[in-house]
Amino acid sequence: MTKLSSSFAAPLRGNITVPGDKSISHRSLIMGTLAVGESTISGLLEGEDVLGTASALRALGADIYKDDNGTWHVHGVGIGGLKQPTEPLYMGNSGTGVRLMMGLVATHPISVSFTGDDSLTSRPMKRVTIPLEQFGATFEGNDKGTLPITVIGTDNPLPITYELPVASAQVKSAVMLAGLNTPGRTTVIEKIPTRDHSERIFNYFGVPVEQDGDQIHVTGHAELKAKTMAVPADPSSASFLIVAALICEGSDISIKNVGINPARTGLYTTLMEMGGDITLENERQECGEDVADIRVKYSKLKGIKVPHERAPSMIDEYPILCAAAACASGETIMRGIEELRVKESDRISVMVEGLKSSGVNITEHKDGMTVSNSTIKGGAIIKTELDHRIAMSFLILGLRSEKPITVDDGSVIETSFPGFVDLLNSIGAKLCPIS
Repeated sequence: MTKLSSSFAAPLRGNITVPGDKSISHRSLIMGTLAVGESTISGLLEGEDVLGTASALRALGADIYKDDNGTWHVHGVGIGGLKQPTEPLYMGNSGTGVRLMMGLVATHPISVSFTGDDSLTSRPMKRVTIPLEQFGATFEGNDKGTLPITVIGTDNPLPITYELPVASAQVKSAVMLAGLNTPGRTTVIEKIPTRDHSERIFNYFGVPVEQDGDQIHVTGHAELKAKTMAVPADPSSASFLIVAALICEGSDISIKNVGINPARTGLYTTLMEMGGDITLENERQECGEDVADIRVKYSKLKGIKVPHERAPSMIDEYPILCAAAACASGETIMRGIEELRVKESDRISVMVEGLKSSGVNITEHKDGMTVSNSTIKGGAIIKTELDHRIAMSFLILGLRSEKPITVDDGSVIETSFPGFVDLLNSIGAKLCPIS
């Protein structure tokens, strides 16, 4: 456990690159494993979550390694070719990793046990096991439906039609992955659109995916062809740098090759509505994903009411939005985001407690928060609850606080943003470890 402290800083300047997109990195490794032949991946996020997925896929039979140039190679086993692992698969802190992997193995005739760290073992998994049972898989575990769980895959999977009870790209993707080794057509119905990385990468690897209104159809037993992948920079990781530049006076930064998938850019839209000077440059498409370079300049932000229907496109970004909101005039209202209570931590209550201790005016709601313009006094030690986004959000807030803000455990940042401290300090921030 390493404490990290952040102190007042301005301006931030430079051209930078943030790590690869976590969601696409997970999916690139999984799809490469299911393809026939060798896929190569550049720009893969090498955080603990993604490396955990790579390790799990190796245990299931894939040959995955990184060469001296930093390119990852995946020698796939083909659909239906997963082998029985010899021991439980440890997924660390990764909710995305474990839910996608459970979907992957559910329609293979193998038994796989999943476990994780203290945070992951408290997170709900029934939202995934319920639809996977309809394929014919069975599950062994506790009554709460939390890890550790053993997935007993079926050797005779049946295609299903499943309507998502809550907006969740993880559950949608788990069902789609289960459908890959299932004969016939599997259908997911989502009334509220979620991020579509799975649909895009399925198409890129040659899987027939049809979209009909709010229905997504996956045809099983397609032959996936090995591909060359270039993972764009993670828009969620870029969000921390974007907010840092917006709130630190005189800042002007450019972030290269960032994914701008419309299902992921709700925060960018919100910050622009708040008056943020954010410009997308060199827009293009790579490997089925939209990317751009993003230029950000310091801005005088104003509070707004964030539309609740925007939540799926920015659900991971509400903690860092709180930092922006504390520096904005007026108040910023965030409602309809109760999903945050079952993330790596209860992000609503953890943010409220930490913000109050830092001098921020905040009101907690059952389904969200209202943050008002504040003099950020700082001086607090924030309990991160093993949540990387909480840790990074408070370190960004510390760049505007009168006294330093300290997080109790900065090591959790490595799950999604390796090199976070060095990158921020390279453009003028003042982050340092505390012994």
